[in-house]
Amino acid sequence: MSTPDIERLLASVPTGLWIGGEERPATSTYDVLDPSNDEVLTKVGNATAADAIAALNAACAVQAEWAATPPRERGEILRSVFETIIERTDELAALMTLEMGKVFAESQGEVKYGAEFFRWFAEEAVRIGGRYTQAPAGTGRIVVTKQAVGPCYAITPWNFPLAMGTRKIGPALAAGCTMIVKPAQETPLSMLMLAKLIDDAGLPKGVLSVLPTNQPREVTTALIDDGRLRKLTFTGSTGVGKALVKQSADALLRTSMELGGNAPFVVFDDADVDAAVEGAMLAKMRNGGEACTAANRLHVSNALIDEFTDKFVKRMGEVTLGNGLDPGAKLGPLVNAKQVASVQELVDDAVEKGATVALGGQAPGGPGCFYPATVLTDVPPDARILKEEVFGPVAPIIGFDTEEEGIAAANDTEYGLASYIFTESLDRALRVAEALESGMVGVNRGVISDPAAPFGGVKESGFGREGGYEGIEEYLDTKYIALTK
Repeated sequence: MSTPDIERLLASVPTGLWIGGEERPATSTYDVLDPSNDEVLTKVGNATAADAIAALNAACAVQAEWAATPPRERGEILRSVFETIIERTDELAALMTLEMGKVFAESQGEVKYGAEFFRWFAEEAVRIGGRYTQAPAGTGRIVVTKQAVGPCYAITPWNFPLAMGTRKIGPALAAGCTMIVKPAQETPLSMLMLAKLIDDAGLPKGVLSVLPTNQPREVTTALIDDGRLRKLTFTGSTGVGKALVKQSADALLRTSMELGGNAPFVVFDDADVDAAVEGAMLAKMRNGGEACTAANRLHVSNALIDEFTDKFVKRMGEVTLGNGLDPGAKLGPLVNAKQVASVQELVDDAVEKGATVALGGQAPGGPGCFYPATVLTDVPPDARILKEEVFGPVAPIIGFDTEEEGIAAANDTEYGLASYIFTESLDRALRVAEALESGMVGVNRGVISDPAAPFGGVKESGFGREGGYEGIEEYLDTKYIALTK
């Protein structure tokens, strides 16, 4: 995409506050930076607590009307948005690359993945069920129905600036809920553009608001403390998630928490090594490693570790670093300088404790937030990178001997979002998958996210599920109606 095209693209994005289906000016703005060169892309409105209450006022004003809208009509709006997103994939992908850094092909993939949540939940809108049964004692009838939770507040992260919004907005709108979205400070443009597309598709005014801000605590506190909010859904770090759960406890808000991960990638001694290497590339390098589902630790059977390491290092060495809009780049910049420093700190800690750098291992410096594809071997058990989420293109490789040791190593974390296993045995695949303490398990595959499947974790990776049949239940209350005979 040429510079004039980029200028036109940025000019087409709402940069104010999106409140109740309309762009409104803010009392102040903040800069959105291009992580490839640290330059300012544009300025966006900086929402305040007062703006948050204005958005909640708009949501509450139309909540009953939106919930009463026929499910088919809600679904048709979502379907229209899906089609529009697909038509404008390249525009949305370029915008995402500009504000977040991932390579253009990855951004295109996210746009298509994110759009699928609108298609899926357009179909789920008309399938919200209930039941009618006779009471066991014969004293009456039991009617169970599902109703929209009410006004929702979604906090989305910077690593998937479109898809983390669509998989919250899609089910909320399908269920009949109004929603306020606070995108990550670093990446508000994708969500603001999405809000405009949803409005163009005919969503009634007031149903959706988007509040970019660099003062998230003020905005979030105003909404949580207002008794009209009914639901909080958050994707982000475990530390922030815990704080939000505590903050929301006084109001007993419905909450969904999709939090941090430390995904193990376990290669057993009967695995196809070439397939495992390709799976590891996908699991580790999707989104440049900046994904909660990214393989954080590669546990490889000692029977295969030398062959696997040689082939994996070769493949990682083919990953070229560059501006995400450069056709030759396979790995773009990390989102900001803070993230680069965090990744470097974990690598340095591992090396100081005895790990060997087989590839990469050092930020190149200069303008932009770049970090190269990195492989660490001989990683000691006390290295922080085995316990903490690296959120970057760094792969530590650790050996193990028996199946039991592999399972124990995989489960040796407080997180439990995703796990990956490679084996040629169906019995072992099922046995190990059941033993792993994670909400999702990939068997002989490096990418597991699917809008038709429930996404979420256990332990300190949170609770609640997004996507699948289960996703819409997060936005529905169950009501029991007792009838006489």
